[in-house]
Amino acid sequence: MRYFEPRKARIEIIPMIDIMFFLLIFFIMITLHMIPSTGVASNLASSSTAAALPQPKVLVTVDAAGVISVEGHVLTPAQLTASLHQGDPARTIVTIAGSKQTSLQHLMDVMDACRTAGVTQIGLAARQQP
Repeated sequence: MRYFEPRKARIEIIPMIDIMFFLLIFFIMITLHMIPSTGVASNLASSSTAAALPQPKVLVTVDAAGVISVEGHVLTPAQLTASLHQGDPARTIVTIAGSKQTSLQHLMDVMDACRTAGVTQIGLAARQQP
């Protein structure tokens, strides 16, 4: 008699969880490739002794005319100092990326603005010479 008794329907949840995790990972990977890497195109100076630095918290770019920009925002040295004061300047890592044509005085102005804010970890970006 048990053979003819109706069985209750069961939904198997384990395969459904596997498929959902697969879809989640798939969409995360696709989304990461859709996000463009931010950066500013610049013609960096080259150095034979260039070494890799830790990921900067603040990337300051200086063009040949001495225009200072941080994350696409043009700043004056005073504004750069004020923006660096907002966080913890002792732990902030600043990398200065100047083009080949940038004068040394413009780079020094940026370094002075960073030091005035209290930043102690300052690096200069350069390309490795082939």
